[in-house]
Parts: sequence; structure tokens; C-alpha cells
Amino acid sequence: MSVPIRRFADGNTDRMEIEGSRVLVAGATGGLGRRISRALSDEGARLMLAGRDEESLEALASELDVSHTATFDAMDTEGCAALTSHAARELGGLDALVIAFGTVAFGPEADVEDSVAEHMFQINTLAPIAMLRAAESELEQGGTVAAITAVTAEYPTAGMATYSASKAALSAWLQAMRAEYRRKHVHVLDIRAPHMDTGLAHRALAGTAPRNLPEPFPIDEFVQALVEALRSQAEHLAFDPRTRRLGKG
Repeated sequence: MSVPIRRFADGNTDRMEIEGSRVLVAGATGGLGRRISRALSDEGARLMLAGRDEESLEALASELDVSHTATFDAMDTEGCAALTSHAARELGGLDALVIAFGTVAFGPEADVEDSVAEHMFQINTLAPIAMLRAAESELEQGGTVAAITAVTAEYPTAGMATYSASKAALSAWLQAMRAEYRRKHVHVLDIRAPHMDTGLAHRALAGTAPRNLPEPFPIDEFVQALVEALRSQAEHLAFDPRTRRLGKG
């Protein structure tokens, strides 16, 4: 039976009741996605965990006592779109989609091969957009789409030009789509995450992470802020590198 998303009025602000909500976490087995999945599970959300590695998914599902899992390949755009519809069928509806996957490359732009750039845009931009497009029809009764872009979407970084561009493109798409989603009472959350010790930098498509990367932001503090941003229906959760603080709005 379909369970509509529960919201309540708090002044002039709608808030999302996470307990009982049906949430697809795409990238659930990554260093950050795992923490997000655990936090949402602790809040009582009903999860569909999606990732690339079936063994890791099964282990996480067992740990969190989650019944619904699915594998997907971010290089398969059609498969990414189908994942959202699959989650809605399995969960009896969908209240939120959280996109927590991505990839990175480092080094001078002259050294970045075209194939690496294409790969990065596919994973960081085109695959999320395919899921987000599909989610629009699945969230007709209201809900939330949230995607982790990066602080580099707002502060492009030398030595990470293509990565910055791929995240900025997704952020721009979210901003442009916000009005269209709003007509269907769907909230859009752009999560401009700081550098964290998630292991992403050690799995780069190319190059080596520079030594002058900023001090990693605490992952647990970030995840706590992300969950609160979902709950409060914020439009942005953004990291300010000057103050090293997260702000939502």
C-alpha cells in the first residue's frame, strides 16, 4: 500500500517527516553513501540501497536490516533512469531520492584525456540527471530530490577543472529544474559538499590528489547537517571554505 510522505507545518516552512518515508539512496555503499544510509535508517526511513557492488550492498543491507537493494552502473544512463522507477515499485512509492555517488580526477587539464573527462561527466552529471528526471514522475505526490554536488561547483579548483565543471553542471541543472519540480510539490536540495575523508580521492580516475587539499571536514557532522537539510526542506546545503562552516538555505 502506498504511504504518502508525511509533512507538517512549522511556521511557514514545510518539514519532511523522515520516519516512515521511502528513500532511494543511490551510491549507498560509498564512503559517504554508507553514512547517509545509516543515518536515515536510524531515523526510521524505509530504504532502497543502490550501488555498483552487490556483495557490499548485501553486507550493508544486513547491517541496517534493509530488505530492498539494487545494483546499477552509472555508465548506463538508461539503467540509472530505470533504477528510480524500480525503487518506487519496490517501496510502494517514493518520497525521496538521495544521490551520493561520483568520481574525481586530478592534475593539469592538459594531462586529462578525453576519455577520462567523458567518464567523469557521465558519472557526475549525466547519470544523476537521468535518475532525477525519472524521479519527477515518481514523486508526483510530493517529495524531495537531493544530490551531492561539491564545494567546487561554487569554487572551481585548479588541478580539478573537469571535476569542478561536472559538479557545477549538475548544480546548475538542479537550480534550473527547481521551478519545474516545485509545480509538483517536489523539493530540490543541492548539497555542495566539502572535502571529506571518504576515500574518493584515493580512487581517482586519473592523477594524484594534491598535498594541499584542505583539512577533511568531519563526515558525521556533514551527514547530520544533510539529514537536517532534508528534514527542513532546504534548497541548499553549502560549505563555505573561508569559515569552514556548513550553511543551509
